[in-house]
Amino acid sequence: MSSPRPRSVGRVRLTVPRLRWRPLGGILGPAKGDAGQSLAALAFSAVTSVVAGLTLASQEENFRTLPGLLLFIPAAIGLRGNVFGPLGSRLSTTIQMGTFSWTWRRDSILGQNLIAVLVNTLTASLGISVVAELLALFLRTAGVAPIGFADFVVAGVLGGILASVVVLGFTLVLALAAVRLDLDLDNVVAPMVTAASDLITLPALVLSLGLVRRGNSTVLTAAALTILTILLTLWLHRSGLTMARRIVGESLPVLLVAGSLSLLAGVAIEASEDRLSWVMLVLLPGYLGSAGALGGILANRLSTKVHLGLVDFSFWPSAAARSDMAFTAALATPIFALLACIAHATAAVANQESPGLLLLVAVAVTGGLAATVFVLAVAYFGTLATVRFGLDPDNTGIPLVTATLDVVGALSLVAAVIFWRVA
Repeated sequence: MSSPRPRSVGRVRLTVPRLRWRPLGGILGPAKGDAGQSLAALAFSAVTSVVAGLTLASQEENFRTLPGLLLFIPAAIGLRGNVFGPLGSRLSTTIQMGTFSWTWRRDSILGQNLIAVLVNTLTASLGISVVAELLALFLRTAGVAPIGFADFVVAGVLGGILASVVVLGFTLVLALAAVRLDLDLDNVVAPMVTAASDLITLPALVLSLGLVRRGNSTVLTAAALTILTILLTLWLHRSGLTMARRIVGESLPVLLVAGSLSLLAGVAIEASEDRLSWVMLVLLPGYLGSAGALGGILANRLSTKVHLGLVDFSFWPSAAARSDMAFTAALATPIFALLACIAHATAAVANQESPGLLLLVAVAVTGGLAATVFVLAVAYFGTLATVRFGLDPDNTGIPLVTATLDVVGALSLVAAVIFWRVA
Protein backbone atom coordinates (compact mmCIF):
# COMPACT_ATOMS: atom_id res chain seq x y z
CA MET A 1 0.00 0.00 0.00
CA SER A 2 1.46 3.38 -1.03
CA SER A 3 1.37 6.62 0.93
CA PRO A 4 -2.04 8.37 1.22
CA ARG A 5 -3.01 10.88 -1.48
CA PRO A 6 -4.76 14.06 -0.24
CA ARG A 7 -7.88 15.16 -2.12
CA SER A 8 -9.89 18.34 -1.56
CA VAL A 9 -13.70 18.32 -1.35
CA GLY A 10 -14.85 21.87 -0.76
CA ARG A 11 -13.20 22.95 2.49
CA VAL A 12 -12.70 19.37 3.69
CA ARG A 13 -9.48 17.54 2.88
CA LEU A 14 -9.94 13.79 2.62
CA THR A 15 -7.14 11.26 2.64
CA VAL A 16 -7.83 8.44 0.19
CA PRO A 17 -5.50 5.46 0.34
CA ARG A 18 -4.19 4.22 -2.97
CA LEU A 19 -4.33 0.45 -3.18
CA ARG A 20 -1.71 -1.49 -5.05
CA TRP A 21 -1.65 -5.22 -5.76
CA ARG A 22 1.30 -6.92 -4.13
CA PRO A 23 2.36 -10.34 -5.35
CA LEU A 24 2.90 -13.33 -3.05
CA GLY A 25 6.60 -12.68 -2.74
CA GLY A 26 6.02 -9.05 -1.75
CA ILE A 27 3.42 -9.89 0.86
CA LEU A 28 5.59 -12.42 2.61
CA GLY A 29 8.86 -10.57 2.55
CA PRO A 30 11.13 -12.59 0.25
CA ALA A 31 11.43 -11.50 -3.35
CA LYS A 32 8.83 -12.55 -5.89
CA GLY A 33 11.45 -14.68 -7.62
CA ASP A 34 12.03 -16.67 -4.42
CA ALA A 35 8.35 -17.58 -4.19
CA GLY A 36 8.26 -18.56 -7.86
CA GLN A 37 11.38 -20.72 -7.58
CA SER A 38 10.09 -22.51 -4.47
CA LEU A 39 6.60 -23.09 -5.86
CA ALA A 40 7.98 -24.45 -9.12
CA ALA A 41 10.35 -26.79 -7.29
CA LEU A 42 7.63 -27.97 -4.89
CA ALA A 43 5.20 -28.54 -7.76
CA PHE A 44 7.83 -30.58 -9.60
CA SER A 45 8.37 -32.60 -6.42
CA ALA A 46 4.62 -33.18 -6.10
CA VAL A 47 4.30 -34.44 -9.67
CA THR A 48 7.29 -36.77 -9.49
CA SER A 49 6.08 -38.16 -6.16
CA VAL A 50 3.35 -39.94 -8.12
CA VAL A 51 5.99 -42.28 -9.55
CA ALA A 52 7.18 -43.09 -6.04
CA GLY A 53 3.59 -43.53 -4.90
CA LEU A 54 2.79 -45.87 -7.78
CA THR A 55 5.94 -47.86 -7.03
CA LEU A 56 4.93 -48.08 -3.37
CA ALA A 57 1.38 -49.15 -4.21
CA SER A 58 2.63 -51.73 -6.72
CA GLN A 59 4.73 -53.43 -4.03
CA GLU A 60 1.72 -54.33 -1.89
CA GLU A 61 2.37 -58.04 -2.47
CA ASN A 62 6.03 -57.69 -1.45
CA PHE A 63 4.95 -56.04 1.79
CA ARG A 64 2.84 -59.09 2.58
CA THR A 65 5.48 -61.68 1.64
CA LEU A 66 8.35 -59.70 3.22
CA PRO A 67 6.97 -58.45 6.56
CA GLY A 68 8.90 -55.54 8.02
CA LEU A 69 9.86 -54.11 4.64
CA LEU A 70 7.26 -51.34 4.78
CA LEU A 71 8.74 -49.92 7.99
CA PHE A 72 12.02 -49.44 6.08
CA ILE A 73 10.50 -47.23 3.35
CA PRO A 74 10.36 -43.81 5.13
CA ALA A 75 13.92 -44.24 6.43
CA ALA A 76 15.25 -45.23 2.99
CA ILE A 77 13.63 -42.24 1.27
CA GLY A 78 14.46 -39.85 4.10
CA LEU A 79 18.13 -40.81 4.19
CA ARG A 80 18.68 -39.69 0.58
CA GLY A 81 17.22 -36.28 1.36
CA ASN A 82 19.10 -36.07 4.66
CA VAL A 83 22.44 -36.72 2.94
CA PHE A 84 22.01 -34.77 -0.29
CA GLY A 85 19.84 -31.93 1.04
CA PRO A 86 22.68 -30.76 3.33
CA LEU A 87 25.10 -31.24 0.42
CA GLY A 88 23.01 -28.80 -1.60
CA SER A 89 22.81 -26.46 1.40
CA ARG A 90 26.60 -26.48 1.82
CA LEU A 91 27.10 -25.85 -1.90
CA SER A 92 24.54 -23.02 -1.73
CA THR A 93 26.46 -21.39 1.12
CA THR A 94 29.79 -21.59 -0.72
CA ILE A 95 28.19 -20.24 -3.91
CA GLN A 96 26.71 -17.23 -2.08
CA MET A 97 29.99 -16.63 -0.22
CA GLY A 98 31.93 -16.80 -3.50
CA THR A 99 34.17 -19.72 -2.48
CA PHE A 100 32.67 -22.44 -4.71
CA SER A 101 34.64 -23.85 -7.65
CA TRP A 102 34.35 -26.94 -9.85
CA THR A 103 37.56 -28.55 -8.62
CA TRP A 104 37.51 -32.33 -8.32
CA ARG A 105 40.68 -32.74 -6.26
CA ARG A 106 40.27 -34.89 -3.17
CA ASP A 107 41.23 -32.03 -0.84
CA SER A 108 39.02 -29.42 -2.55
CA ILE A 109 35.70 -28.21 -1.13
CA LEU A 110 33.73 -30.20 -3.70
CA GLY A 111 35.96 -33.27 -3.39
CA GLN A 112 35.69 -33.41 0.41
CA ASN A 113 31.93 -32.93 0.22
CA LEU A 114 31.63 -35.89 -2.16
CA ILE A 115 33.77 -38.11 0.09
CA ALA A 116 31.66 -37.11 3.11
CA VAL A 117 28.48 -37.93 1.18
CA LEU A 118 29.79 -41.41 0.33
CA VAL A 119 30.79 -42.18 3.92
CA ASN A 120 27.52 -40.82 5.30
CA THR A 121 25.49 -42.86 2.82
CA LEU A 122 27.18 -46.16 3.64
CA THR A 123 27.49 -45.66 7.40
CA ALA A 124 23.99 -44.29 7.96
CA SER A 125 22.45 -47.02 5.77
CA LEU A 126 24.25 -49.69 7.80
CA GLY A 127 23.27 -48.06 11.09
CA ILE A 128 19.62 -47.81 10.07
CA SER A 129 19.69 -51.48 9.07
CA VAL A 130 20.83 -52.35 12.60
CA VAL A 131 17.99 -50.32 14.14
CA ALA A 132 15.51 -51.89 11.70
CA GLU A 133 16.63 -55.34 12.86
CA LEU A 134 16.11 -54.31 16.50
CA LEU A 135 12.59 -53.15 15.68
CA ALA A 136 12.03 -56.38 13.78
CA LEU A 137 12.75 -58.30 17.00
CA PHE A 138 9.59 -56.82 18.47
CA LEU A 139 7.66 -57.94 15.40
CA ARG A 140 8.97 -61.45 15.94
CA THR A 141 7.76 -61.44 19.53
CA ALA A 142 4.34 -60.43 18.18
CA GLY A 143 4.23 -63.56 16.03
CA VAL A 144 5.36 -61.91 12.75
CA ALA A 145 8.39 -63.23 10.83
CA PRO A 146 10.04 -60.14 9.27
CA ILE A 147 13.01 -60.16 6.91
CA GLY A 148 16.40 -60.72 8.53
CA PHE A 149 19.36 -58.44 9.24
CA ALA A 150 21.21 -59.40 6.05
CA ASP A 151 18.09 -58.55 4.04
CA PHE A 152 17.89 -55.11 5.67
CA VAL A 153 21.59 -54.48 4.95
CA VAL A 154 21.32 -55.45 1.28
CA ALA A 155 18.10 -53.48 0.78
CA GLY A 156 19.38 -50.45 2.70
CA VAL A 157 23.06 -50.22 1.76
CA LEU A 158 22.96 -51.59 -1.79
CA GLY A 159 19.70 -49.82 -2.55
CA GLY A 160 21.20 -46.67 -1.03
CA ILE A 161 24.28 -46.87 -3.23
CA LEU A 162 22.20 -47.33 -6.38
CA ALA A 163 19.93 -44.41 -5.51
CA SER A 164 22.76 -42.16 -4.30
CA VAL A 165 24.63 -42.32 -7.60
CA VAL A 166 21.63 -40.82 -9.40
CA VAL A 167 20.68 -38.31 -6.68
CA LEU A 168 24.31 -37.14 -6.41
CA GLY A 169 24.44 -36.45 -10.14
CA PHE A 170 21.15 -34.60 -9.92
CA THR A 171 22.36 -32.46 -6.99
CA LEU A 172 25.54 -31.48 -8.82
CA VAL A 173 23.57 -30.58 -11.96
CA LEU A 174 21.30 -28.48 -9.75
CA ALA A 175 24.34 -26.67 -8.31
CA LEU A 176 25.68 -26.05 -11.82
CA ALA A 177 22.28 -24.69 -12.91
CA ALA A 178 22.23 -22.40 -9.87
CA VAL A 179 25.60 -20.95 -10.87
CA ARG A 180 24.72 -20.59 -14.57
CA LEU A 181 21.09 -19.40 -14.19
CA ASP A 182 21.56 -17.31 -11.03
CA LEU A 183 19.13 -19.43 -8.98
CA ASP A 184 19.06 -19.46 -5.18
CA LEU A 185 19.74 -23.06 -4.14
CA ASP A 186 18.13 -22.36 -0.75
CA ASN A 187 14.75 -22.07 -2.49
CA VAL A 188 14.97 -25.17 -4.67
CA VAL A 189 17.45 -27.70 -3.28
CA ALA A 190 15.18 -29.26 -0.63
CA PRO A 191 12.13 -29.90 -2.87
CA MET A 192 14.21 -30.87 -5.91
CA VAL A 193 16.40 -33.32 -3.97
CA THR A 194 13.23 -34.66 -2.33
CA ALA A 195 11.76 -35.19 -5.79
CA ALA A 196 14.85 -37.03 -6.97
CA SER A 197 14.92 -39.11 -3.79
CA ASP A 198 11.25 -40.06 -4.15
CA LEU A 199 11.73 -40.87 -7.81
CA ILE A 200 14.86 -43.00 -7.45
CA THR A 201 14.97 -44.53 -3.96
CA LEU A 202 11.92 -46.78 -4.17
CA PRO A 203 12.83 -48.29 -7.57
CA ALA A 204 16.41 -48.78 -6.31
CA LEU A 205 15.10 -50.46 -3.18
CA VAL A 206 12.88 -52.73 -5.27
CA LEU A 207 15.83 -53.54 -7.53
CA SER A 208 17.99 -54.45 -4.54
CA LEU A 209 15.23 -56.78 -3.38
CA GLY A 210 16.28 -59.10 -6.20
CA LEU A 211 19.05 -60.24 -3.86
CA VAL A 212 16.88 -60.49 -0.76
CA ARG A 213 16.25 -64.03 0.50
CA ARG A 214 18.50 -65.73 -2.01
CA GLY A 215 20.27 -67.86 0.55
CA ASN A 216 24.03 -67.40 0.95
CA SER A 217 24.26 -64.66 -1.69
CA THR A 218 22.34 -62.27 0.56
CA VAL A 219 24.55 -63.00 3.57
CA LEU A 220 27.78 -62.69 1.55
CA THR A 221 26.65 -59.44 -0.07
CA ALA A 222 25.67 -58.00 3.31
CA ALA A 223 29.05 -59.01 4.79
CA ALA A 224 30.95 -57.40 1.89
CA LEU A 225 28.96 -54.16 2.20
CA THR A 226 29.56 -54.06 5.96
CA ILE A 227 33.33 -54.56 5.56
CA LEU A 228 33.47 -51.89 2.82
CA THR A 229 31.65 -49.41 5.06
CA ILE A 230 33.96 -50.03 8.03
CA LEU A 231 37.15 -49.76 5.92
CA LEU A 232 36.04 -46.53 4.24
CA THR A 233 35.11 -44.97 7.58
CA LEU A 234 38.49 -45.91 9.10
CA TRP A 235 40.31 -44.51 6.05
CA LEU A 236 38.52 -41.16 6.41
CA HIS A 237 39.31 -41.06 10.13
CA ARG A 238 43.03 -41.47 9.40
CA SER A 239 43.06 -39.07 6.45
CA GLY A 240 43.93 -35.39 6.56
CA LEU A 241 40.62 -34.33 5.00
CA THR A 242 39.55 -32.00 7.79
CA MET A 243 36.38 -30.70 6.16
CA ALA A 244 35.11 -34.16 5.21
CA ARG A 245 35.80 -35.46 8.72
CA ARG A 246 33.96 -32.51 10.26
CA ILE A 247 30.95 -32.99 7.97
CA VAL A 248 30.72 -36.68 8.85
CA GLY A 249 31.34 -36.05 12.54
CA GLU A 250 28.60 -33.41 12.78
CA SER A 251 26.02 -35.00 10.49
CA LEU A 252 26.32 -38.76 11.09
CA PRO A 253 24.81 -38.75 14.63
CA VAL A 254 21.89 -36.66 13.36
CA LEU A 255 21.47 -38.98 10.36
CA LEU A 256 21.29 -42.01 12.64
CA VAL A 257 18.74 -40.35 14.93
CA ALA A 258 16.73 -39.18 11.91
CA GLY A 259 16.80 -42.65 10.39
CA SER A 260 15.73 -44.27 13.65
CA LEU A 261 12.77 -41.91 13.99
CA SER A 262 11.89 -42.54 10.34
CA LEU A 263 11.79 -46.25 11.14
CA LEU A 264 9.30 -45.48 13.92
CA ALA A 265 7.24 -43.67 11.29
CA GLY A 266 7.47 -46.84 9.22
CA VAL A 267 6.17 -48.84 12.18
CA ALA A 268 3.19 -46.46 12.42
CA ILE A 269 2.54 -46.84 8.68
CA GLU A 270 2.86 -50.63 8.77
CA ALA A 271 0.53 -50.80 11.78
CA SER A 272 -1.99 -48.63 9.89
CA GLU A 273 -1.62 -50.48 6.58
CA ASP A 274 -5.27 -51.58 6.65
CA ARG A 275 -6.39 -47.94 6.97
CA LEU A 276 -4.31 -46.74 4.01
CA SER A 277 -6.06 -47.40 0.72
CA TRP A 278 -4.33 -47.59 -2.67
CA VAL A 279 -4.76 -43.85 -3.26
CA MET A 280 -3.34 -43.06 0.19
CA LEU A 281 -0.23 -45.11 -0.61
CA VAL A 282 0.15 -43.03 -3.79
CA LEU A 283 -0.24 -39.85 -1.73
CA LEU A 284 2.14 -40.90 1.08
CA PRO A 285 5.63 -40.30 -0.47
CA GLY A 286 4.69 -36.87 -1.81
CA TYR A 287 2.95 -35.96 1.44
CA LEU A 288 5.99 -36.75 3.59
CA GLY A 289 8.40 -35.35 1.00
CA SER A 290 6.58 -32.03 0.59
CA ALA A 291 6.33 -31.41 4.33
CA GLY A 292 10.02 -32.20 4.67
CA ALA A 293 10.87 -29.99 1.69
CA LEU A 294 9.00 -27.06 3.24
CA GLY A 295 10.99 -27.45 6.44
CA GLY A 296 14.16 -27.86 4.39
CA ILE A 297 13.53 -24.60 2.54
CA LEU A 298 13.26 -22.75 5.86
CA ALA A 299 16.29 -24.53 7.35
CA ASN A 300 18.41 -23.72 4.27
CA ARG A 301 17.39 -20.06 4.21
CA LEU A 302 18.14 -19.66 7.93
CA SER A 303 21.46 -21.49 7.58
CA THR A 304 22.65 -19.24 4.77
CA LYS A 305 21.65 -16.13 6.71
CA VAL A 306 23.58 -17.43 9.72
CA HIS A 307 26.74 -17.76 7.60
CA LEU A 308 26.22 -14.31 6.08
CA GLY A 309 25.45 -12.72 9.46
CA LEU A 310 21.99 -11.57 8.38
CA VAL A 311 19.89 -13.06 11.19
CA ASP A 312 20.07 -12.98 14.99
CA PHE A 313 18.69 -15.93 16.92
CA SER A 314 16.67 -15.72 20.12
CA PHE A 315 13.82 -17.72 21.60
CA TRP A 316 11.34 -15.41 19.85
CA PRO A 317 12.09 -15.34 16.07
CA SER A 318 13.37 -12.06 14.68
CA ALA A 319 11.55 -10.20 11.90
CA ALA A 320 13.78 -11.78 9.24
CA ALA A 321 13.17 -15.28 10.62
CA ARG A 322 9.40 -14.69 10.91
CA SER A 323 9.34 -13.51 7.31
CA ASP A 324 11.00 -16.73 6.14
CA MET A 325 8.63 -18.81 8.29
CA ALA A 326 5.57 -17.04 6.87
CA PHE A 327 6.93 -17.46 3.34
CA THR A 328 7.36 -21.21 3.89
CA ALA A 329 3.97 -21.70 5.57
CA ALA A 330 2.14 -19.93 2.75
CA LEU A 331 3.44 -22.51 0.28
CA ALA A 332 1.89 -25.42 2.21
CA THR A 333 -1.81 -25.22 1.31
CA PRO A 334 -1.46 -25.08 -2.51
CA ILE A 335 1.16 -27.84 -2.50
CA PHE A 336 -0.83 -30.29 -0.35
CA ALA A 337 -3.98 -29.54 -2.36
CA LEU A 338 -2.03 -30.21 -5.56
CA LEU A 339 -0.78 -33.52 -4.14
CA ALA A 340 -4.36 -34.60 -3.41
CA CYS A 341 -5.49 -33.65 -6.93
CA ILE A 342 -2.63 -35.61 -8.47
CA ALA A 343 -3.35 -38.67 -6.31
CA HIS A 344 -7.07 -38.51 -7.19
CA ALA A 345 -6.34 -38.18 -10.92
CA THR A 346 -3.88 -41.08 -10.73
CA ALA A 347 -6.50 -43.25 -9.04
CA ALA A 348 -9.01 -42.40 -11.77
CA VAL A 349 -6.54 -43.26 -14.55
CA ALA A 350 -5.53 -46.51 -12.82
CA ASN A 351 -9.19 -47.43 -12.20
CA GLN A 352 -8.65 -47.48 -8.43
CA GLU A 353 -11.03 -46.28 -5.73
CA SER A 354 -10.71 -42.78 -4.28
CA PRO A 355 -12.69 -41.22 -1.42
CA GLY A 356 -13.43 -38.29 -3.71
CA LEU A 357 -11.46 -35.19 -4.65
CA LEU A 358 -12.80 -32.85 -1.96
CA LEU A 359 -12.37 -35.38 0.82
CA LEU A 360 -8.86 -36.25 -0.36
CA VAL A 361 -7.94 -32.55 -0.47
CA ALA A 362 -9.34 -32.14 3.06
CA VAL A 363 -7.22 -35.05 4.34
CA ALA A 364 -4.03 -33.83 2.64
CA VAL A 365 -4.41 -30.15 3.58
CA THR A 366 -5.45 -30.60 7.23
CA GLY A 367 -2.84 -33.25 7.92
CA GLY A 368 -0.22 -31.34 5.91
CA LEU A 369 -0.81 -28.03 7.68
CA ALA A 370 -0.55 -29.71 11.08
CA ALA A 371 2.75 -31.29 10.05
CA THR A 372 3.99 -27.99 8.56
CA VAL A 373 3.39 -25.99 11.75
CA PHE A 374 5.37 -28.56 13.70
CA VAL A 375 8.19 -28.74 11.18
CA LEU A 376 8.60 -24.94 11.02
CA ALA A 377 9.15 -24.89 14.77
CA VAL A 378 11.69 -27.71 14.48
CA ALA A 379 13.52 -25.95 11.63
CA TYR A 380 13.84 -22.69 13.58
CA PHE A 381 14.67 -24.04 17.03
CA GLY A 382 16.86 -26.78 15.55
CA THR A 383 18.92 -24.14 13.73
CA LEU A 384 19.02 -22.07 16.94
CA ALA A 385 20.31 -25.04 18.94
CA THR A 386 22.86 -25.89 16.25
CA VAL A 387 24.27 -22.36 16.30
CA ARG A 388 24.37 -22.30 20.12
CA PHE A 389 26.38 -25.56 20.16
CA GLY A 390 28.85 -24.19 17.59
CA LEU A 391 27.87 -26.63 14.83
CA ASP A 392 27.29 -25.90 11.14
CA PRO A 393 23.52 -25.69 10.46
CA ASP A 394 24.19 -26.73 6.84
CA ASN A 395 25.03 -30.21 8.15
CA THR A 396 22.14 -30.62 10.58
CA GLY A 397 19.17 -28.51 9.45
CA ILE A 398 17.49 -30.86 6.97
CA PRO A 399 18.18 -34.08 8.96
CA LEU A 400 16.67 -32.49 12.09
CA VAL A 401 13.56 -31.54 10.14
CA THR A 402 13.23 -34.98 8.57
CA ALA A 403 13.90 -36.76 11.85
CA THR A 404 10.74 -35.36 13.39
CA LEU A 405 8.74 -34.92 10.21
CA ASP A 406 8.60 -38.58 9.23
CA VAL A 407 7.05 -39.53 12.56
CA VAL A 408 4.77 -36.49 12.87
CA GLY A 409 3.90 -36.58 9.16
CA ALA A 410 2.92 -40.25 9.22
CA LEU A 411 0.86 -39.77 12.37
CA SER A 412 -0.79 -36.60 11.04
CA LEU A 413 -1.82 -38.36 7.83
CA VAL A 414 -3.26 -41.32 9.74
CA ALA A 415 -5.01 -38.89 12.12
CA ALA A 416 -6.48 -36.94 9.19
CA VAL A 417 -7.70 -40.18 7.61
CA ILE A 418 -9.42 -41.12 10.88
CA PHE A 419 -10.79 -37.59 11.45
CA TRP A 420 -12.38 -37.41 8.00
CA ARG A 421 -13.50 -41.04 8.26
CA VAL A 422 -11.85 -42.07 5.03
CA ALA A 423 -12.07 -45.84 4.60
